[in-house]
Amino acid sequence: MVLQLLDLVGIFVFGITGALVGVRKKLDVFGIQVLALVTGLGGGFIRDVLIGQTPPAALRDWRYLVVPIVAGLLTFFLHPGIGRVERLVNIFDAAGLALFCVTGALKAIEFGLSPFSAALLGTLSGIGGGVIRDVLSGRVPVVLRSEIYATPALLGAGIVVVASALEYHALWVPIAAAATCFTIRLIAIRRGWNAPLPRNS
Repeated sequence: MVLQLLDLVGIFVFGITGALVGVRKKLDVFGIQVLALVTGLGGGFIRDVLIGQTPPAALRDWRYLVVPIVAGLLTFFLHPGIGRVERLVNIFDAAGLALFCVTGALKAIEFGLSPFSAALLGTLSGIGGGVIRDVLSGRVPVVLRSEIYATPALLGAGIVVVASALEYHALWVPIAAAATCFTIRLIAIRRGWNAPLPRNS
């Protein structure tokens, strides 16, 4: 139940980021809804297909489809001034990244994946929706730029995986893991931390 709730919250948050990108790109309500749906559900689709849980949860439970639609409509009608959209995209994207890297890792553990595979799947769950969003909106995906993006997700997923390997299942562990990912991502944005680039590039 907790895992499903975190999943839905992550979908809602990522749905908002997709919709906000659509607002900034001046898309119509349909385009905004498409970005909200693919951003909210993309990472979960990839995760479920890779662990063999088919059809994916989003196609078996109506709530998984309604949540990003609601997020898209709320953003369409209530979005703030365009000048603040990019900042909001970054904040909500960091929150979605944090939630999905944790839920992805937890679900992978639940399906019996090894710790290393579970951490990788958690990371992929976190970055998948954002990659699809950026490609559809004509942006270079954040994870392919020099920004610190996948690393916080891997760290958040890793915390969950290590705790599970030690058979420590306290509720605060996924909360702390998500908070760690969220905080590092926001600090990286604020301080302009980047991954190393090739020399003379």
